[in-house]
Amino acid sequence: MGGQHTGWRLASLALAWLAGVALQLAERALMPAGMYRIALAAGCVAVLIAWRWRRWLPLALIGMVAIGFASAGWRAAERLSHALPAALEGEDVHVTGIVASLPQRGASGLRFRFEVEEARHRGEAVRLPPLLQVGWYSGFQEDAVLTPSQQELRAGQRWRFVLRLRAPHGHLNPHGFDHELQLFEQGIGATAYVRDAPAQLLHRAAGYPIERWRQGVRDAIEAQVPDRRAAGVLAALSVGDQSAIDREDWELFRQTGIAHLVSISGLHITMFAWGAGLAIAALWRRSHRAMAWWPAPLAAQWGGLAAALLYALCSGWGVPSQRTVWMLSTVTVLQALGRRWPWPLVLLAAAVVVTALDPWALLQPGFWLSFVAVGLLMASSEVRPGATPEGTAPWRRRLRAELRSQLVATLGLAPLTLVFFQQLALVGFAANLVAIPLVTLLITPLALLGIVAAPLWWFGAWIVQRLCVGLAWLAGMPHALWTVPAAPAWAQASGLAGAVLLVLPLPWRLRLMALPLALPLLLPPLARPPEGRFELVAADVGQGTSVLVRTRHHLLVYDTGPQYSRETDAGQRVLLPLLRARGETRIDKLVLSHRDLDHVGGARTLLQSTPVVELLSSLEDGHPLLALASAATRCHGGQAWEWDGVRFQVLQPPAPAYGARLKSNAMSCVLRISSPASGSVLLSGDIERDQEARLVAEQPEALRSDWLLVPHHGSRTSSTESFVDAVQPRGAVVQAGYRNRFGHPAGDVVARYRRRGIIVFDTASCGAWQWPGGPQGQGVCQRDVARRYWHHRPLPAGG
Repeated sequence: MGGQHTGWRLASLALAWLAGVALQLAERALMPAGMYRIALAAGCVAVLIAWRWRRWLPLALIGMVAIGFASAGWRAAERLSHALPAALEGEDVHVTGIVASLPQRGASGLRFRFEVEEARHRGEAVRLPPLLQVGWYSGFQEDAVLTPSQQELRAGQRWRFVLRLRAPHGHLNPHGFDHELQLFEQGIGATAYVRDAPAQLLHRAAGYPIERWRQGVRDAIEAQVPDRRAAGVLAALSVGDQSAIDREDWELFRQTGIAHLVSISGLHITMFAWGAGLAIAALWRRSHRAMAWWPAPLAAQWGGLAAALLYALCSGWGVPSQRTVWMLSTVTVLQALGRRWPWPLVLLAAAVVVTALDPWALLQPGFWLSFVAVGLLMASSEVRPGATPEGTAPWRRRLRAELRSQLVATLGLAPLTLVFFQQLALVGFAANLVAIPLVTLLITPLALLGIVAAPLWWFGAWIVQRLCVGLAWLAGMPHALWTVPAAPAWAQASGLAGAVLLVLPLPWRLRLMALPLALPLLLPPLARPPEGRFELVAADVGQGTSVLVRTRHHLLVYDTGPQYSRETDAGQRVLLPLLRARGETRIDKLVLSHRDLDHVGGARTLLQSTPVVELLSSLEDGHPLLALASAATRCHGGQAWEWDGVRFQVLQPPAPAYGARLKSNAMSCVLRISSPASGSVLLSGDIERDQEARLVAEQPEALRSDWLLVPHHGSRTSSTESFVDAVQPRGAVVQAGYRNRFGHPAGDVVARYRRRGIIVFDTASCGAWQWPGGPQGQGVCQRDVARRYWHHRPLPAGG
């Protein structure tokens, strides 16, 4: 009983620590660093008093909450103390340092981490964050190639660059990926790109020998394996270079649920530790001297841990790899203490160690997927007598155990996958059943052994090719990927409880209760505006435009944001996750205002990934996007329709303009949306002063709207005084990128709106802007809703 009570106390203290860390992660702004030091001291005193008196468990729990909260806050404050000085944003700085990571190559150039040694601005020494994320771009054209200097860049070299710096800033949308959190967790204090000034290579081997070795291995794989897809997978599995895998291949792996297998994950490192431990134990038992010095089981445990650490280091020491090494270290130390630890206590101890080293791991899906997978497998272990017949052949018992483990992991993790990603590969069980043994037992060992025997890479590449053929067949099956809307917190909790109940070794009468518990997560309620109203989301897509307009039964998407590079666009990175989280299964009308890439950059992705009933655009005949649409119509003034009591009117361009060879901005489709219950919104594309003047002269009454999507991202070529006076909006929204090269929105344009008492929101400082469609209210900024201390706080436009 005493041991059980001790276990419960330790588990309670661990949970209190995790609660403290979680409480700190919810802070919108950090307290002064001194407050965290005081809280840490107070927590330690409380725990010591409780330990001394032994009966004050509540005091010990409060103390552990304080210690977890204060330690995470102290680390966060220390990290933020290295932030980029505001005066250096947008400035050119001469920076000397070392390439601190394996350069990632993309279609547009290179990206790498850069450790700063010295920085000078206008001849004066300045302080920069210790670690930068640097891009060295060669252009977005199809024929763009790396320059000789870029081709010479390698990990571990010392270079001198002229860098244009800016604070870490990412898009912030509902249910979207938090890029700023990722940079903060990795310790990156600023982003930068190399300017046109000549870059200087100062030293070829200044540090980071492991990174230099990783680059040598990647180059050798690419030289030996002609198939780019196979070479990318082998490079990802051997040295952790995930950029070597093309976007199309990542999509295939995600659709079939095996993306976790083709990146260095906890599974690979754990399997590597397990295999190394078996090999060490077998060799250890062959030596009487070794056996006398140290028992073989302990040698296998510590040797496997050392092998896992080496593999994690050689594969890039990414955050998931670090978490796994800390987990394995905790388990190994507990086992070495010679006591039998309950598995929940082992998991909690590992979680405490991981969050002590990386508090922000609690916000990462990988953390929860790893711990929950291990916990489910442990909790669902069959201990009932007769569960496995005694006469069953060993290979059958092994096969049965593997199938059962895979089924438990698939069913148990499905709700968690839906919570984090709102999608689930229905073919994932079959895909993983084949891919797990192939990747972990064949492809990964061949990728590693090929480092010493390069011909093995050919065999590994052949297996990768065969695997991808099978995955493509699975991905092509009907309903291979299932998506659900983002569920409210209570529905998520209910679904997770159902998953636990389903896989626990309980009678089936109890397990059947898992279905009603899971239903709110599988079929969450959808919030839709009532009849006669509409709601609007101006997505944060950077320098570009994309607006979602939802009525009771219809969805309109106005523009699709920019193409960020030849590899990715706003459709893939922003709009598809946003649509999926909102439960949108089709687009009733996709409006492409004009052909510029910052407005149609994500259209191809949407047209290929989401059913689109009609495409309405000003695209010229023969444009490639028209061929992807099932029904395409030209937009022109005078078109109108009504959905669910909401009226849509196209005001521009005039029909004769299609024969006038005007520039693309002049052909922008201008759309007014209105209803008596919701008011009105004017979506203006990139029209300029000439089009504004014509609209003011011909349709002044039609322009009047409550909200205005500011023309041409706030350029000086638009938003004339007569146009703004004709629209008379009470609020205006600017969709523009943070510190974009065009200077949008122009300060005098923003001032023009504000002089008239018009509220101005810009997505660079607001994030996505959401308007619930009421005649009153100002809408909601995502940066206000989701504010956390690691988020960048840029000044509002014109501020």
